[in-house]
Amino acid sequence: MTPKAATEPQTATFKQVGEALQPVQDPEIHISIVDLGLVYGAEFGETPKGRSVKVRMSLTSPACPYGPMLLASVHTALTKLPGIKDVDVDLTFVPGWDPRTMATEEAKEQLGLY
Repeated sequence: MTPKAATEPQTATFKQVGEALQPVQDPEIHISIVDLGLVYGAEFGETPKGRSVKVRMSLTSPACPYGPMLLASVHTALTKLPGIKDVDVDLTFVPGWDPRTMATEEAKEQLGLY
């Protein structure tokens, strides 16, 4: 008899979303968007295509010239997750990004925020 886990398709987890987005960096300051605190949350759902993930995130500023490229990088990273058939990247500026409260300690150090 085959183990149950081997017969069921693997599906992505919240931890895997964070891991998939960790290598995505802000192209101007070269720090991970996860470490900068630009990723506000993720939701899984079902669509006619299959399992979906919706990520809510921000940019360092509304006028970020690399915004479209960064959103495309996030979308690409999430499409590689197991079992994910549909990706939605929800861009928001509420709350506004504040590195002093949202970034990791390592990112604050790299940004010179003490």
